[in-house]
Amino acid sequence: MGCIGMKPNGNGGHHRVELGRHIIADAEICGGQPTFKGTRIMVWLVLEQLEDGMTWDEVVDEWDGKVPKRAIAEAIAISDLVVKHEPFKGFNVGARRKSPRRATALAA
Repeated sequence: MGCIGMKPNGNGGHHRVELGRHIIADAEICGGQPTFKGTRIMVWLVLEQLEDGMTWDEVVDEWDGKVPKRAIAEAIAISDLVVKHEPFKGFNVGARRKSPRRATALAA
């Protein structure tokens, strides 16, 4: 049984995780990096485009509509799970944790 929210493909050795309605991580596609379904467009590329100042409409146009606004919103929502050039490692791996010093300062 997988983690809640993870939907592994049922074909044995082939590992595919659906990270949402528009994003998957498939060991057979782009080395397991999160991509938009039906494409080889890696999520980190779109996040980087947005970070560089592209608008959502410009991103949609750049990818000929293969990355709709709903998919961009989903990419932003899971951005903490996406690491450039790295395969998806699971939930909680990329989660940002407070440093012990910060947690102590907050408690004081």
